[in-house]
Formats: sequence, structure tokens, C-alpha cells
Amino acid sequence: MENISNERDIRIEKVKELKEKGINPYPNLYKYTDNSSEIKDRFEKYNTSFKVNIAGRVMLKRVFGKALFMTLRDFKGDIQIYGQSSVLNDDYELLKKKVDTGDIIGVEGEVFKTHKGEITVNILSFKILSKCINPLPEKFHGITDIELKYRQRYLDMIINTEVKDRFFKRGLIIKEIREFLYERGFIEVETPVLQPIPGGARAKPFITHHNALNMDLYLRIAPELYLKRIITGGIEKVFELGKMFRNEGISTRHNPEFTMLELYQAYADYKDMMEITEELISRLVYKFNNNSYVIEYEGKKYDFTRPWKRLTMIEAIKEYLGLNSLDFDYVKENAIKLGIPKDIVEKSSYYSLLNLMFEEFVESKLDGPIFITEYPAETSPLAKSKESDTNFVERFELFIAGREHANAYTELNDPIIQRERLLAQAKAKAGGDDEAMYFDEDFINALEYGMPPTGGLGIGIDRLLMILLKQPSIRDVIIFPHMKPLKEN
Repeated sequence: MENISNERDIRIEKVKELKEKGINPYPNLYKYTDNSSEIKDRFEKYNTSFKVNIAGRVMLKRVFGKALFMTLRDFKGDIQIYGQSSVLNDDYELLKKKVDTGDIIGVEGEVFKTHKGEITVNILSFKILSKCINPLPEKFHGITDIELKYRQRYLDMIINTEVKDRFFKRGLIIKEIREFLYERGFIEVETPVLQPIPGGARAKPFITHHNALNMDLYLRIAPELYLKRIITGGIEKVFELGKMFRNEGISTRHNPEFTMLELYQAYADYKDMMEITEELISRLVYKFNNNSYVIEYEGKKYDFTRPWKRLTMIEAIKEYLGLNSLDFDYVKENAIKLGIPKDIVEKSSYYSLLNLMFEEFVESKLDGPIFITEYPAETSPLAKSKESDTNFVERFELFIAGREHANAYTELNDPIIQRERLLAQAKAKAGGDDEAMYFDEDFINALEYGMPPTGGLGIGIDRLLMILLKQPSIRDVIIFPHMKPLKEN
């Protein structure tokens, strides 16, 4: 720590010395015209020298008396730059003594190839653009502290180009999702992030207070009920891609702030949503996986060639748990054998117990991609029941690598049934269920004006990006994940 602290002090002194010489180490503006990738491509194509103007961060510096080499990193990659005292004259000493690794500089120079065959920029002039005060981690080891990588993502991106490229690619994937939906006639809308009544999912919300109105507000857990209001208002295809907030634990697959895509289409059902899900995700896989539908993720291969496997929840329970009967007593007996506490089994209803067994012992076995359909009505208060069996709803969840990635319904648009279901949720909340839904009278009022038959879909973007970017933890695809605060010394 002492060496690092001393080096930082030395760099601060260099800033002071530069200012005393009339050199601003943090100028307001610098315009460059070239980047490392284009320079290399152009030289390889024409094999002739040309002048360039580039800007980037010094990642490596090697001094050999009256000449030096540096590695300059810009947003497209690395390129070698070369400085000579015979060319730069007095400025060479400035480059040699006052420019450190981590500094951002602008360079005007001429491109050539060294005897070792490396394309290099011979510096004709340079300008310090931003002096780096904190020394970069040692180049061979980078950042080895995982916690530090998440807390100081900017530093991780400086050192590790793979991390920077990952989040650049994330932006391109988000762009592709929007383009896919606009191609199909969907329009993006914005619904309130601060809501007087949170709804649309079973989750514990974050609570805040608005002073002027003297009322509690909630960070949204889902945009669903507002998007359905918009469908009722007459826009037939809508989507929102944005941040949701749920006051839950943090794990490799959970972050309290996450990105969700929700879309709704009038005159459609859950089967239409299944087609959209398959088409969208398979397109993303193909485009961002070297034109292949097969992704290797954590040692396993996942084939996204359409169509994907489909099972009802009951079929999945039978197949993965080996149950040969769904008699209630037999189900309870097997639930206890699987490890569900007897008191929970005894107080559970038939369908809630089946749902619990599926969540606890089947989901993790679903490599996928696989659609699980037809969930119990009592566990799906916003979905429309099947016409052939009202105990189950028209719903699916998509599973990949043992994790839920999407959830979709044929949306319940009967205001009388919806009122009953939300009142039952409110009763459960009053009884101590923190994740049960609130009762939203205005949402019911909207349904009473008539919402057309509608299909709705929600996709957890961060979990999907874990697959597309081949990352084991949700923290690796969220640029600034939430962390416990560091303890004060």
C-alpha cells in the first residue's frame, strides 16, 4: 500500500508541475480522426505510410534512452506508438518523464511497420488529455479481487478489454431487441417507475415517500398493469424495456434492480407470445453467436433451433420427479419424501403444492430451451383460465439452463374474475404474505371499460444476457451491480 500511495503522490506532483509550466493536463476538448482498428486495416491494405490523429489511454511504456515505445488503447483496441527525441526535441522529455501508464493522450503521427512487423505510429506531436493519478493494477495480473471488479467496474473495463467489449455487446443486443419489436408493429411506451400501488408480479417492493403529496410510493416491480391500461386505451401492440425493482436477495441470478422487457398484443394469446419468444431469442442467439443456434454455456450445449420443447407443468412433474399418479395423498407423500416440511405440505392446497414441487425440484433440471405451460390458476392471478379446465391457466414460462427466462399469459380481461383474484391476493397480503399482490381499483376500473383479448410476455433481459454473453453470474452482465457497502475503517 505504501508504494501505491507514494506513486499516487508522485503523479499528483506531476500534475502540479505541468500546470506550473502552463500545460493543462485536463484540457476541455480534443478532436481525433482515426482509431487503432482502422489504422491497422488501412496499412495492411495499402502497405504505405500515412498520417493519423488518434487518442487513447497509455497501457504500457518502455523507455530506451532517446526513444520509447507505448501501447495506446482506444475504444477499438491497442496500437503501438513510438517517440524519438530527434523528432520531438524538448517535448520528448515531457513524454518520457510526465506521461505515465493510465494517462490519456492525443497523438498526431505517421504510421509505419517496425522490423518485428508491428504496425506503429511514429509520434510527431502529442497532447496530454487526462492525467491518471491512481496507478493502474500491475499489467500481468490485472484486477484479481472479484469484489473490486464489481465495485470499480470502470477500472475493470480499463484493464480488461473483454469486459468493455461485453457491455458494448450488451448495448447492441438491447438495440436488436427494440428493432425486432418495431419491425412487428410494436410501439415503445413509458409507464411510471414510482407507483402508488405496485402490481404485475409477486414480489416485495421498495417503498419511498413523496413529501409534497405526503404519500408513500413504490418503485415498480413490473409495468404490467399500466401496459394493460394502454391496451385498453386502444394501442394494440406495446412494449417497455426498462428497469424494475424488487426488494429481494442478491445471488448469481438476482439483483434488486434489473432490466425487464414486457410486451402486450391485443387479439393474441399465450401461443402467439410463444412464437414471438422463440423468434426473438433464436434471432439473438444466431446473430450474436457467430451465426450458430447452438451455444455452449458453462460446459453444456444449448440448441436454440426452432421449435423448442414444450411440456405442461403436470407433464414436467411426472417426467422429472417420476410420479405415476397425481392423487393428492400420493403427491403429499412424495412431497415429504423430497424434503418439503410436513407442516407446509399439510397446509398447502393441491395446486399450490404441485406448484411448490415444480419450483423446488423440477425447474433446476430444465436445461432447455423448454416451454412449461398450463400453470395452476390459483398461482397465476393475472392469467386467463383454460376453457377446457379452469383449474389451469393459459400461461408458459421459458427455462434455459435451469432458470426461468420468460413468463407469458393469455391475459385475464374479465373484470369480475380479476377483482376476485386480486381481492384474494390482498387478503393473503394482510395475512402476512409480503409478496402477494396489492389490490388496484383503478386497474379493475380500466378492465371494466373492456380490454380486448390480449397476450402478454415478460423476459428477464439480464438472465438472457448471461446466456448470450456466456457469463455465470448476473453481476457479470450488469455494469454496476448492487454490493454490500464497504465497512469503514
